[in-house]
Amino acid sequence: MSGTTTASAAPRGRAAGAGANRWLVLVVLCVSLLLVAVDATVLHVAVPAVTEDLRPGAVELLWIVDAYPLVCASLLILFGTLGDRVGRRRVLLFGYALFGIASGMAALADDPPVLIAARALLGVGGAMIMPATLSLLRQVFPDRRERALAIGVWSAVAAVGAAVGPLIGGFLLEHFWWGSVFLINIPLMLVSLPVGRILLPESKGDGDGPWDVVGALLAAAGLFAAVLGVKRLGGGEPVTGVWTVLPLLAGAVLLFAFVRRQRRRTHPLVDLRMFARPAFSTSVGCIVLAMLALVGLELIAAQYLQLVLGLSPLETGLRLLPLTVAAMAAGLAGARMLRRFGPRRMVCSGFCLTAAAVVSLTAMGGQDNAPLLFTGFVLLGFGLETTLFGAYESMLSEAPPQQAGGAAAIGETSYQLGAGVGIALLGSVMNAAYGPGTAGVPGVPASASAAASHSLGEAYEVADRLGGPAGAALRQAARHAFVHGLHVTLLVSAGLLLVGAAMALRLPRAMQCETGAVEVPAPREAAEARVSGLKV
Repeated sequence: MSGTTTASAAPRGRAAGAGANRWLVLVVLCVSLLLVAVDATVLHVAVPAVTEDLRPGAVELLWIVDAYPLVCASLLILFGTLGDRVGRRRVLLFGYALFGIASGMAALADDPPVLIAARALLGVGGAMIMPATLSLLRQVFPDRRERALAIGVWSAVAAVGAAVGPLIGGFLLEHFWWGSVFLINIPLMLVSLPVGRILLPESKGDGDGPWDVVGALLAAAGLFAAVLGVKRLGGGEPVTGVWTVLPLLAGAVLLFAFVRRQRRRTHPLVDLRMFARPAFSTSVGCIVLAMLALVGLELIAAQYLQLVLGLSPLETGLRLLPLTVAAMAAGLAGARMLRRFGPRRMVCSGFCLTAAAVVSLTAMGGQDNAPLLFTGFVLLGFGLETTLFGAYESMLSEAPPQQAGGAAAIGETSYQLGAGVGIALLGSVMNAAYGPGTAGVPGVPASASAAASHSLGEAYEVADRLGGPAGAALRQAARHAFVHGLHVTLLVSAGLLLVGAAMALRLPRAMQCETGAVEVPAPREAAEARVSGLKV
């Protein structure tokens, strides 16, 4: 799969203006990313309010949080290749519109299935938006030095989205109902839709061969089946249960069939030969591991701050702010660090710093320790963003320019899949470590203990219904069990991060730069060219 950006025939003397337009295009692409990044984190601080209002089961709650990233990850390849055929800008604009509609649907949801469906529809919109940002960035910035700086700005905006999501979500929850956290997407969409139509250049692939719809559906179904199995494990289902084993097996079979189909096709959806390049495959693996640790920990940390420490949603958003501010700083400094240290040392050091931060956070207990949380979150944000920046830049630079669309789809799939699986996997670890702590509490019936083992929020509800000494004992036991589960989850996350550090040793030592330039038409020229029937 290839990608090209076709510019209007502007005079060579206006190359400087074209260069300026590249940065204008970057601004629009960053706004697109902000739209998706905000929605990926805005729900975190609202989970307790959603649980109290809609009363979803443990599996339903996981799906409410996880439906968006998993649907998005499943459909990135489909919409990435569709953008290569019909135009990435066109798919991007449709994604904006769908995102706004789904946001309104989520805000008005009155039961868990409707909210899950709305989150899934948001995932469809996100899958239409995400591939365009990276594939256009790769085409508009062919010079690696400029591209590194552009990726730094791009990743800093992702961190801004992660910061703004919980903060705005916490503010809205202080004054409105939980559905208001979805309404912030609508103003962003209303601005992005007309601005993107005017400023973004259209780009398409070469269009060779038929579009492999069957392959895209195989990938989507395989990812869904595999993660469903992981979710059932996270919901406390037995490992040997039929409805746990079957989805895992089905996912493995479907993904194997997808890979086999792509290898045999003359014009595959994704050129899997890119994975034969050590730097490319290693970068993809590092993105998955980094996101797996980040999103799962953010969700658990938000629950810890609200349910254990008793902070309000707004206070929770403010406590998480140092993590994302540090990530912004790492993104903006990433280009300089990459030139000085090279991809190998940069990504490996980022993983090690993140692992050290995660281990330090195991000192958290039932009492608030603001300096520890601040230090740990700062190190966590800086280390993870350093890792993601180096991995993304290496992945895009390793892919040939004509395969930018495929590389972007793979990178964003890895990002979203790592986020979704991270919530499911670390949630499973958390549930496994937390559940036994609520059993055998004096004066608490077995049925009440079983209900309390699902989540800390449910344990508090059961304790309130019981009342008296038994309720107080259950509440205390559940808090201790949650803190214990948090410590276990942090240690598992640190182990995964160290695996990522070892994996990063396969990356190149130094940053090798190529030269080149792509002219991007000015907005007025682009409009004139579209009117005249030219591709821009």
